Amino acid sequence: MELSQTPLQGGRRRALRTFLVDVSAFTAERDFRILWIGHIASELGRQVIAIAMPYQVYVATGSTLAVGLLSLVQVAALVGLSLPGGAYADTLDRRRLLAGAQAAQVVFCGLLIASAVVPDLPIWTVYLASFLLAAASAFARPAQKSALFAVVSRERLRSAVALDQLGGQLAAVAGPALGGVTIAVLGLPAAFTLAALALGSLALAALAIPAGRLPAGRGARGLPAIRAGIGYVRRTPTVFSTMVMDFSAMLFGFPVALFPALALTVFRVGPAGLGALVSSIAVGALFASVLSGRLSAMRRKGVGVTALFLVWGAAITLFGLATFSFTLALVFLAIAGAADIGAAVLRASIVQTTIPDEMRGRVSSINSLIATAGPRLGDVEATAVASIASVQLSVVSGGVLCMLATLIVARRFPELISYRD
Repeated sequence: MELSQTPLQGGRRRALRTFLVDVSAFTAERDFRILWIGHIASELGRQVIAIAMPYQVYVATGSTLAVGLLSLVQVAALVGLSLPGGAYADTLDRRRLLAGAQAAQVVFCGLLIASAVVPDLPIWTVYLASFLLAAASAFARPAQKSALFAVVSRERLRSAVALDQLGGQLAAVAGPALGGVTIAVLGLPAAFTLAALALGSLALAALAIPAGRLPAGRGARGLPAIRAGIGYVRRTPTVFSTMVMDFSAMLFGFPVALFPALALTVFRVGPAGLGALVSSIAVGALFASVLSGRLSAMRRKGVGVTALFLVWGAAITLFGLATFSFTLALVFLAIAGAADIGAAVLRASIVQTTIPDEMRGRVSSINSLIATAGPRLGDVEATAVASIASVQLSVVSGGVLCMLATLIVARRFPELISYRD
């Protein structure tokens, strides 16, 4: 005898669906589905590299400043090439640009494999590989973001935004943990080989998109195209303010460069514990991504962005104060990750639903520059403070500065607080 669904049960299921991420872009859009899967695999490779390179440098040098220098090398490539990369994403065939940039990263991973296999290679080999990977990423990321959102219909754009964040977090959860375990069990060469295979999958995904699906754009090219993109962001307060707020949070409150020192000298949990530190942020972010349905439907997204960045700063501050308990520290990092991805979903929704498609690559490149260069500069700031004072003081002060910066930006840009979707 079949049991009919009661009105109460139906109401609970409908309420649950309002919280869950909207997957309509994945189920209905074939090209989005292919690119999204490739995106997850590529981000998995990036996360493995992000855990393996700092570990390799710290073990070789024993210096947090040397790890910070690794980030500075990446910033140099990103600052110099991200804006041209965005302009090319709007004026060249995004399919070919994405495939070529991803293939270049696979080649550059070979240099990292060599640095791990050949013991006599100097440490600057790792820095060179870091620069080249960041340079290729400066062209790949704008092309990937603009392609991902260009292949979906307008009514499924918010779903694509939420799934983009979810895909990144799926990789962010698995990547650091997999990287840490791979280093501990199989060694650094295996970790870098795994990363190369993962990065190459997005190149194959791009080539699977039909030719002409992502044609070259029209209009200005070169420096005029870059200026047009910067001008658009500066003339749009809601977009500009969210980028400034994100940069401030990443500059002061993203102490990932200190995780090797925390794992090995404070918590004494080894490489597997290092992976757990990074993964805990992603676990919280993944949880928030899965339950992002209400965030996508929120009307006052500017207020939500501000509140979530304040939660991020508070959680990082508490993490810095919780060095007496590794478990508690992981909890605070998970809370920070949930706040971060919530803010990212709201920011991306504001940006992607307001910009024209012909600007998508350039605006994505500016946003990508902030999202990648901000944490790298934050690594430099965090390691510098740690070398002068202590690792714990660096983490705590960064969280406090993050909250102060968020309040200042919210006051400076009232358009963000008053924004309604």
